[in-house]
Amino acid sequence: LLPITYFVQEMVVRLGIATGRGYAAVIYQRFGKGWGRFTLGELEIVNFLTLVTEFAAINMAFSTVGVPGIISVPIAAVGLIVVVVTGSYLRWERMAVLLCLLNLGWIAIAIMARTGAAALFSGLLLPQVPAGGITGSLVFLIMAIVGTTIAPWQLFFQQSCVADKRLRFRDLNRERLDTGLGAIFTIVNAGAMMLIGNVLFKHGIPYSDPAQMAVALGPIMGNFVTYGVLLLMVNAAVLGAMAITLASAWAFGEVMGWPHSLQKPMREAPGFYAVYIGGVVAAAAIVLIPNAPLQLIILGVQVLAGLMLPSAIILLQLLLNDRELLGRLANKSWNNWLNWTIIAVLVVLSGILAVQVLLPAFFPAG
Repeated sequence: LLPITYFVQEMVVRLGIATGRGYAAVIYQRFGKGWGRFTLGELEIVNFLTLVTEFAAINMAFSTVGVPGIISVPIAAVGLIVVVVTGSYLRWERMAVLLCLLNLGWIAIAIMARTGAAALFSGLLLPQVPAGGITGSLVFLIMAIVGTTIAPWQLFFQQSCVADKRLRFRDLNRERLDTGLGAIFTIVNAGAMMLIGNVLFKHGIPYSDPAQMAVALGPIMGNFVTYGVLLLMVNAAVLGAMAITLASAWAFGEVMGWPHSLQKPMREAPGFYAVYIGGVVAAAAIVLIPNAPLQLIILGVQVLAGLMLPSAIILLQLLLNDRELLGRLANKSWNNWLNWTIIAVLVVLSGILAVQVLLPAFFPAG
């Protein structure tokens, strides 16, 4: 996923710098209201459902240490609102970077685990199908991983960030480096999580969510690791919730023609901040519904994001070949070969998942 993660996000960096506008606004401009409304509707629905999963993760983590969701979820919601409504892009960005750096904790715990590194690197160089073969569960898992690593909201979020920061052509190489480092950091952290999970796999201990994993690691690696994993789980959820809701607010503001910038205080961009606050409050409220199937929602939403990703990237690829719009930043021939290959892989994966759902007899159980 590393090259896909980089090249997909590099496309929106170029598009944002060339146009000075967010992805939603450019789609409306170049493809018309029909495609614009369809894309915006898709984005807002998936973003909101994904936001619910982030609050679900916060609820799971705190409930594990005895803090009920009725306390932890509202506190998290208030914190997310306070961080964003300050009217300073730079202040928000510094806070986001600090939270990102906390994810170094995954790497530290993986090093402590001292297990599975050889298998991870051999699997990276020579990928193999698991012993059970291609099952419905395996396809579901692959799409969930793709959907959470390269989600549609990331395209809207990154391009809106570029536009809000008012980056210019001279900033392109620096932004490419920034995007590359971010992609590497994301994938390295994912590998670290696999190594941590492998500790329980080696001991034959099952778990179905990160909170259960954290508790099960305690007797093996110490309570410090339990609390560390729970803290990292909350940190990831807070980062995700903040970025997802901002992506929705930016996109909605762009399409509606409202002021939509973190550079502006709330009184100058009331609609933008209202969308952000409303999304946070509504998602937090849904998570507090008793007996909600939170783990199923988390996996299902990631799969939905994976299914929607090809259409979002196809529009992006078409825009990147619009020389009238991008000028010298338009795709080169090698860009097109690479990007269409990525799109083809995603379409195939989405198609396989659709067949699995509609015709499950084609896949063995597992």
